[in-house]
Amino acid sequence: MKSDTVRIVFIGDVMMHRQQLDRDHSVFLSDITPLLSGADMAVANAEFTLAGEPYTGYPAFSAPDSYLQSILGAGVDVLLTANNHILDKGPAGLTRTLGRYSGVPFAGSGADRAEFEANNPLIVLCKGLKIALVNFTYGTNIAPSSAYPRVARMEEDEVAGQFRRARSAGADLIIALPHWGEEYVLRHNASQQRWAEMLVELGADAVIGAHPHVVQDTCFIAGVPVIYSMGNAVSNMSAKNTRLELAVELPAVRNKVSGECRVGKPVLHFLWCTLPGRLTDNYMTVEVEKYRGKRHLWKDTEDYDNMMRTLERVRKTTGIE
Repeated sequence: MKSDTVRIVFIGDVMMHRQQLDRDHSVFLSDITPLLSGADMAVANAEFTLAGEPYTGYPAFSAPDSYLQSILGAGVDVLLTANNHILDKGPAGLTRTLGRYSGVPFAGSGADRAEFEANNPLIVLCKGLKIALVNFTYGTNIAPSSAYPRVARMEEDEVAGQFRRARSAGADLIIALPHWGEEYVLRHNASQQRWAEMLVELGADAVIGAHPHVVQDTCFIAGVPVIYSMGNAVSNMSAKNTRLELAVELPAVRNKVSGECRVGKPVLHFLWCTLPGRLTDNYMTVEVEKYRGKRHLWKDTEDYDNMMRTLERVRKTTGIE
């Protein structure tokens, strides 16, 4: 065999709304654990803080420390922290959050200068491949009040600097992970288009976005796959289209003879976040294809119908097959 393949799986916004605080969070991602743990590396957007008690949901998230262990237990290896909610509890909340990440790889922020530079970009060695993760956000809901802790911002010079550091570190592949776009809109906007083109010009091997809370369209730019939005991974959202989401399976291939690395065509897995009383008595994210034709398993069969209607609607609007 003349090539090695590394499978990387990405999921979108892992959230903890107030209603979720009353439930056993260890099962939220349990149904997709085979997908996550079966990958060589699994990456999730951590859209919450671990700022301590009192635990709160929207609009300022603070989840129990044990939520982190549930996410890792489901097979997630790397967390993305550059999102608009990461400063919900201010600098102290972010500092405490990153302290709880001790030993867990993360990108997108840093408690001090040394940690920020070490994690932005985050270089992960996976089956011999050096993979650089460049994670940044359009902004935060609470403005930073000091230089550190720092969140990676969607600013051209800063992002370009991350790409330069990735190349200097000898990265085989660079994956851009922007937190961007317009919430609840199923197609990308002009700003996302401009940024995607710029990220490809900078040398991104893939662009995988989050923030809109819904799935958005996908494309290739100069052969580079662009997934504009994965949507949520788990949340209490019930607005139109917010419960359908994507897991992105990205194959990275290195030719053993030439040493050349490339990203293959992504495999897109549609997911559905079931709410309590619909499929089970808890929140649980499931793969749509695993449950297709199994309407009888639902406690509330209308929710199965809703899943299939939403899938058809989103596919039609985004063009995703």
